[in-house]
Amino acid sequence: MIVSPCTAPKLSAKRLRNALATGSALFCLLSAGQLWAFNLNDVSAKAKELAGQKYEAPRSNLPNEFREMKFADYQKIRFLTEKAEWADKKTPFKLSFYHQGMHFDTPVKINEITANTVEEIKYDPSRFDFGDVKFDPKATEQLGYAGFRVLYPINKADKQDEIMTMLGASYFRVVGKGHTYGLSARGLAIDTALPSGEEFPRFTEFWIEQPKPGDKHLVIFALLDSPRATGAYRLTLRPGSDTIVDVKAQMFLRDKVSKLGIAPLTSMFLFGANQPSKVLNYRRELHDSSGLAIHAGNGEWIWRPLNNPKHLAVSNFSVENPRGFGLLQRGRDFSHYEDLDDRYDKRPSAWIEPKGDWGKGSVDLVEIPTADETNDNIVAFWSPEKLPEPGQPLDVAYRLHWTIDEAALHAPDSAWVSQTLRSTGDVKQSNLIRQPDGSVAYLIDFEGPSLAALPPEADVRSQVSVGDNAELVENSVRYNPETKGWRLTLRMKIKDPSKSTEMRAALVQPIVPADLTKTSLPSSNSSVAKADKVAAKQQEKADKEAKQAEAKQADAKQADAKKPAAESKTKDNKDAKQPVAADAAPATPESAPTEEVLTETWSYQLPADE
Repeated sequence: MIVSPCTAPKLSAKRLRNALATGSALFCLLSAGQLWAFNLNDVSAKAKELAGQKYEAPRSNLPNEFREMKFADYQKIRFLTEKAEWADKKTPFKLSFYHQGMHFDTPVKINEITANTVEEIKYDPSRFDFGDVKFDPKATEQLGYAGFRVLYPINKADKQDEIMTMLGASYFRVVGKGHTYGLSARGLAIDTALPSGEEFPRFTEFWIEQPKPGDKHLVIFALLDSPRATGAYRLTLRPGSDTIVDVKAQMFLRDKVSKLGIAPLTSMFLFGANQPSKVLNYRRELHDSSGLAIHAGNGEWIWRPLNNPKHLAVSNFSVENPRGFGLLQRGRDFSHYEDLDDRYDKRPSAWIEPKGDWGKGSVDLVEIPTADETNDNIVAFWSPEKLPEPGQPLDVAYRLHWTIDEAALHAPDSAWVSQTLRSTGDVKQSNLIRQPDGSVAYLIDFEGPSLAALPPEADVRSQVSVGDNAELVENSVRYNPETKGWRLTLRMKIKDPSKSTEMRAALVQPIVPADLTKTSLPSSNSSVAKADKVAAKQQEKADKEAKQAEAKQADAKQADAKKPAAESKTKDNKDAKQPVAADAAPATPESAPTEEVLTETWSYQLPADE
């Protein structure tokens, strides 16, 4: 109803005062609701303020009995499940906490966001069972939580399972349904693998939204701090068969850095089929990830099998606006690992899907020598070409997939490397005995829908380059009926074993010229299809121009027959150049493709001194 000033009822002074009081109370209530509408901007303001201040290193508050304890003793400190945060709430999410101990010597502040408050979750030693660990109870009075776990009924409706853990620096690990913990993600990496030494930023404070009973996601805010950088993060955790973490962050530099690592992943590779164990081991492979996958902005897929090198190795892949990258665990058969305890076959892959354009930069891979599987020795991250000035914000958003279905990351008309096998190179003698010839052999199995759709007799070829440090002595491709894919065998002699050797390979298929304008190519080769259309249009245009030139020339000759000889000669000379210009138009562009790429690119580095 619309009330005009003429028809509005008159209010008594008492009713007017009551109305004003009610409005004032309502305004205060709404204001209070707005006051506690905590979001990323609140954390960003703290990060920006910190960036303008001198860095203060956190101080350990651990008593000696906790600082000097061994890992076995630290494991004895068990959180009591019945005392989990939100244990009395109907929400499917619960929180449990890590106690301080060993190198987890500084507490992190953990806050809970509710509809009308933001309050710290205070440390409470009664939430823990310390087992037979000897300590003075008074020593725990000033302690805090080292980190936290997120619990959720991901495998069974009546069982709370760990799906996320936040512990140490800016590390966090996530699993989906049926997964076991494997590789880690981080908030930020600074100067990784540089001689100056790496800087490890740490999450110092968290704010966690109390989820509603029907919520299928959990929102976590985090404040990051380090000597040369600060950051504000919002992580939205979405558990499922593949668990997803949506990350939105704003970072600030306190000072200049040499290399900034965005969306860093950390993993472990001890040995695998491409680099077998030097010591006899019943496990064929032992790693959390088998390779680095990159989906470049131009559509190319790259697969880089991992190594455990004898010397530090750093690889940089220049990419503009990457579509994705990640450390993947390809090969889900238990027979690859044969480990009943650590179940490497169930450890997830982590795939970074950038949101928006990230511009120019590189995906960097760092491989560090390690003697055992307890050390993470693999790091991968995005390194932007242009860094912000100190105090200026850098905004980043991406989706982080934790999955054991690696094939689903690819397009339905593509193919990828399923395994890389290394062997001693040999030659079959006339007596059928294989004789080593001083070469090294790699067998690369490619499989996927684009290859499975081809008949076994298809003309599948290889594109291979091995760099200057190797002589390629065998390059053969054959159909693999077991996988309905193709196996590429490369055998090469290394010139200088003290140097690393780069190799690249992909499978291709010839494009028949007669079919260029008739064949509809798969969507994954849209650039080839476009080139074919361009070629057809240019041919059509050239034919049309040639016919027009011939017609003009004929008309000109008829007209010149009626004019003086001198004028006719000049005209003939001008017309004589026109057909030449028409003939100069190419029938097809010089860059028209002759081969269709069927697979991702296998990009491998044979480490030095192997």
